[in-house]
Amino acid sequence: MTAGPLRPSSLVQQATDRLREQITGGEWPVGTKLPGEVTLADQLGVGRSTVREALRALAGAGMVRARQGAGVYVIATRPSDDWSTRLRQAAVTDVYEVRMIVEVEAARLAATRRTDDDVAALRAALDRRRQAAGATDAEFVEIDIALHAAVVAATHNPLLVSLFTEFTPRLQQGLLDLVALLGLRSADPTPGDDGHTALVEAVIDGDADAAASALGAELRGTLALLRAAAR
Repeated sequence: MTAGPLRPSSLVQQATDRLREQITGGEWPVGTKLPGEVTLADQLGVGRSTVREALRALAGAGMVRARQGAGVYVIATRPSDDWSTRLRQAAVTDVYEVRMIVEVEAARLAATRRTDDDVAALRAALDRRRQAAGATDAEFVEIDIALHAAVVAATHNPLLVSLFTEFTPRLQQGLLDLVALLGLRSADPTPGDDGHTALVEAVIDGDADAAASALGAELRGTLALLRAAAR
């Protein structure tokens, strides 16, 4: 079975879902070596980095394992724990509480590990967020989460990256619902700019405490809004 190109939104999650379906559907039995990144990228119509993150997510789910110098092999046809389903079914406030625990410490770690490439990616993500005044709510939420993903990527910890990738679809839907329900962009089309700027600057400056503080304040504010909306 040859997979068609994916749509441009949420590419990592879509790639993860497509590869998971191919494994559970029996295309790649246990013990099978998966095609290389280039081949999978061509089949899915995405970049190699997207394929790499999707494979990391599948590894985190216990379905594939990379063997040094040998490639990536299927080790299970079902996730060891159906984490994605649990996330989809969880209350967004519960998801957000876990996100805070994970992402605040990730920001602290990112400040100590960021590279020049990370700095460039963070600045670009912040610029995109600042320039998103004319974006739809869905586009703005995706741009906002992309900035947070850039912070997590700067940790250079593949498990953290995979965990955040799993959270992303639930976060996107919860934040989109919140923006629409409360009209958060009616007065300011790019809300939270000061907090996100402080976060990015702290990570770039290597100030771990300031990075954790800036992100913690921003996430606590959003969580308070989510709790109020859920009442």
